[in-house]
Amino acid sequence: MNCIFCNNNKLYVLKTNQLKCSKCKKKFSKKKLKQKEQIIDCFCSNITINQSKVKLNLNYLTIKKHYDNFRKNISLYLENLYNQENISAYEEYIYIEKSKKHKEENIFEAKSFICFEYERKVFNLLMPSLSMYKEEYRNKGFSDISYKEFSNFLRFNKLSKKSKNQTLIQRFLYYFEDEILKYKGIREENFFYYLKEIEFKFNFTVEEQKKILRSFI
Repeated sequence: MNCIFCNNNKLYVLKTNQLKCSKCKKKFSKKKLKQKEQIIDCFCSNITINQSKVKLNLNYLTIKKHYDNFRKNISLYLENLYNQENISAYEEYIYIEKSKKHKEENIFEAKSFICFEYERKVFNLLMPSLSMYKEEYRNKGFSDISYKEFSNFLRFNKLSKKSKNQTLIQRFLYYFEDEILKYKGIREENFFYYLKEIEFKFNFTVEEQKKILRSFI
């Protein structure tokens, strides 16, 4: 095999069973590489951490660490890939959990992002949280807030999923709505990474996903 860092084909086997590159001098473990490959397969197959733990007989925290790193690297990869000059369409979208849509005060927990289309892919820009305004309106009293006053801002997508003429962005938004349900109890500070994971899996085939994730060394 070649070095995973510089692709050099001359490697030494150390007493620890690690491999050392003759060129860049870096060390790596074949066992850990195999483990990471298995975790990548689980991640790209939408297998949860708990399911992966059982399937691979690995520690929960080990798998979670890899999943978290995948999401962070995916976010950077998508940011670098995105080319703003080639935008062909965009749409603002507001996401709020279904169970929270009927209480006006929960509007401040909504997640707002703009979905751009470029070169037959989508890119999402997460907007600032509305939670910064929650205290101000709590002091005024939620009775002063009309849900209808937010209707122009909360542009919930009402197009039929049966439509045969959905745009790429609409297809992504329905895909997002289905996929986000798999993750329960997402902290607000982590929402961005889950959004990017869904964007990544929408844009690329499973084999493309694996290839990209393998490059994150």
